[in-house]
Amino acid sequence: MSNTTSTPRIAVIGAGPGGLTCARILQQHGIAVTVHDLDASGSARAQGGTLDMQADSGQRALRAAGLLDRFHALARPEGQRVRLLDRDATVLFDAAPGIEEGYKPEIDRGRLRGLLLDSLAPATVRWGQKLTSATPLGDGTHRLDFADGTSTVVDLVIGADGAWSRVRRLLSDAIPRYTGVTFVETGLDDADTRHPELAALVGDGSMMALADSKGLVAQRNSDHHIRVYAGLRIDRDWCESLDMDDPEAVREALCGHFTGWSPALLRLITDSDGGFVNRPLFALPVPHTWTSTPGVTLLGDAAHLMSPFSGMGANLAMMDAAELAERIAAEVNLDDAVKAYEAVMLPRAAEAAEGAAEGLDSAFAPDSTAHALQHMTAFAREHQGAR
Repeated sequence: MSNTTSTPRIAVIGAGPGGLTCARILQQHGIAVTVHDLDASGSARAQGGTLDMQADSGQRALRAAGLLDRFHALARPEGQRVRLLDRDATVLFDAAPGIEEGYKPEIDRGRLRGLLLDSLAPATVRWGQKLTSATPLGDGTHRLDFADGTSTVVDLVIGADGAWSRVRRLLSDAIPRYTGVTFVETGLDDADTRHPELAALVGDGSMMALADSKGLVAQRNSDHHIRVYAGLRIDRDWCESLDMDDPEAVREALCGHFTGWSPALLRLITDSDGGFVNRPLFALPVPHTWTSTPGVTLLGDAAHLMSPFSGMGANLAMMDAAELAERIAAEVNLDDAVKAYEAVMLPRAAEAAEGAAEGLDSAFAPDSTAHALQHMTAFAREHQGAR
């Protein structure tokens, strides 16, 4: 089967927001697709924190997928509020974009995944399939081999398999590098009832306290849960030396790094529920590019892994997915569709990645509070949504 066939065999590797969005829009156009994911099921693991869906990217992709109304039924508009504090817990900025401009309601990752999964044809996703190798067969097709012993041959393999993508190896030798910043994650359960003072400190959306090359970030999720991240510009070995199974030792170590910070802020660490998770931040080199190759392409973190300070991660992945799926639907030839998609996606991703690197450096710098306040004030002035 050639890459000019009207019934191409398409495989998406990875059932994250980007991979599922791509599959949904392909099916909207009557194009068959299979998604392979290493998870045992769609609910096998927690999906992480909340996402803001931006109007010109994530929401645009959901509109193309025919899911925008269902998204709004699940989203939390109040979650877009942002609050900036200094190390003394003084509120420096407290604002939210208005409905008309800068509108980006929040949705939990798990709920977004459920929305996308429910929209797909039955058996679109094949769970428990970890890709072990992808082999070019010389005619633009690839053989995909999975850890469960199965294999398939496809005309197009779409790598939506995240930071440590195996599909990326077909196109690039680039390896994600440690950014120098690590987040240690914890959380507050039933925060409004069990931790009312911390819930009030965080507010309805996200709160950031930044100073001295470190920060405390708290983020509202559904069901009154607040995710908390202690961010440090620190050698990766320090974090790897911590025993994350010993919460008290982690609390003590973190509080040592936040000496002199307000006791009210430190309670985000000392009063947290459950354990801690080490999340060092990695990014691909900027720009990350490759020569367009028949039968394979990338989207999302597989293509342009960057720090979360871009504010664009899932939004970019979903926009990638929509544009790729729509190109495939519009072009007769798969290779032409991929080239057209990459010509738009790669420069856009490079620009976003540069901004993400600059944002991370500013947020974890000695004068990070001033940088963050300047940025947030400028954003609020532009959109006139501060209140």
